[in-house]
Amino acid sequence: MSFATFHLYRRVFGTFFRNSLIREASFRSNFLITLVTRGFWFAVQIVLFDLIYRQVPQINDWSRAEYFGFMATGMLVNSIVETFFMPNCARFSDLIRTGDLDFALLKPIDTQFLVSLEKLELAMVSQLGFAIGLLIYSVVETGRSVSAQAVVMYILLVIAAVTFFYSLMIGLAATSIFFGRNQGLLDFWFYVTIFARYPSSIYSGSPTGEVLRFVFSYVLPILLVITVPARVLLGKTLEPSWVSAATLLAGVLSFVAARMIFQWSLTRYRSASS
Repeated sequence: MSFATFHLYRRVFGTFFRNSLIREASFRSNFLITLVTRGFWFAVQIVLFDLIYRQVPQINDWSRAEYFGFMATGMLVNSIVETFFMPNCARFSDLIRTGDLDFALLKPIDTQFLVSLEKLELAMVSQLGFAIGLLIYSVVETGRSVSAQAVVMYILLVIAAVTFFYSLMIGLAATSIFFGRNQGLLDFWFYVTIFARYPSSIYSGSPTGEVLRFVFSYVLPILLVITVPARVLLGKTLEPSWVSAATLLAGVLSFVAARMIFQWSLTRYRSASS
């Protein structure tokens, strides 16, 4: 990508950001309600697991402070995905039904970039702040020193996790071209990602749990991309040792696959006028 092309995409994203900011400023009540509801959800999660850890010192191999670090990692990834990508992927089927996808295809810019980032949910940034605050609390509470290498690796793994979830989302959204409406598939995305709310080690101990752990770690690695970054930052042992590389690879391969699915779906698209 040349500098001129990068500058073009940066300007377009800047326009998207300003438009979203203006929209949030125009509907301040909705913005405040989102902040309150996200703050309430965050507080409930903290209180719930704090109550659990008053009864037990550890859940599997996760102490209270460590689990909060895992929870913060999941919140961090979700906040980024829901701020930048969720609103756009959710409305992709509407673009097809209304014919607005025709206009997106005519614009001199990458269609996937356009439909993925046109609308930002800036109110979700509050969850990002909550996640970072909880993450800092977790690291301080564990009393472990965190090296610069661990921080860099954590950031790379979080980027891989965001990439994976975005790829899963845009891949499901692209199926709207064939089905017309993909609400059921987007619901499937929500149901599947529920498993990522808990560390992968929690699913061990029973045949069914081991099957779920394997499937959601190595077939559809939603457990891997959340658990591994948290373990790296908190200095917990990784078993097997190559899962960090596997997590980064999952992010890359998922994006390549989603890109191919999206581009292939566009070749099957028939405009609203046809």
